[in-house]
Amino acid sequence: MKSQQVLQRFEIRFSGLGGQGIITLGKVMGQGLAIGHGYNVTQTQSYGPEARGGSSKCDLVISSSPISYPKAESLDVLVALSQEACNTYYPYLKPGGALVIESDLVKQPPTNQFLGLPYTRLAKDKVGIAQAMNTVVLGSLSHLLPFINQKTMRKSLEAVLPEKIRAVNAKAFNLGLRLAKKEWGDDVGAVWEKE
Repeated sequence: MKSQQVLQRFEIRFSGLGGQGIITLGKVMGQGLAIGHGYNVTQTQSYGPEARGGSSKCDLVISSSPISYPKAESLDVLVALSQEACNTYYPYLKPGGALVIESDLVKQPPTNQFLGLPYTRLAKDKVGIAQAMNTVVLGSLSHLLPFINQKTMRKSLEAVLPEKIRAVNAKAFNLGLRLAKKEWGDDVGAVWEKE
């Protein structure tokens, strides 16, 4: 394992609608960062009363040291996959934090400082399955966050998923990674390199 970047406390919130695979996304990324990368990780989640279509969120707190408080309060990254989620959780994003949106579903971002990709359309058109959208998100975040080793995260994804959907999710991960590099540039994660 390559030497990991030291993180004091890094908070990510995945938010959107039930049925978008938000909880799975948080679990896969959390497991990849804990087992594959050796970080301390806590994961908390909540979703509205109606699973599909209701609001859903999943928080990760990542640190090189033990984590004293498991809930995210001051977000380094907010992933908003619906307009409502974006409006609700944007106030929790710390100054200098990154807002990542589903650009087809978040039509009115609260700021012009955001990173967006049409995740659902990409999953549908390029991977052939809309449900792989969360894995496209994971791929793009693996480019954005400098402390993620992309090979390690891909292996973790494969370890978590049933064999029958591994190939399609590997394709979705690579798509998100490739498009984030192309659309967001190579120095997009440099904002956290200095910490």
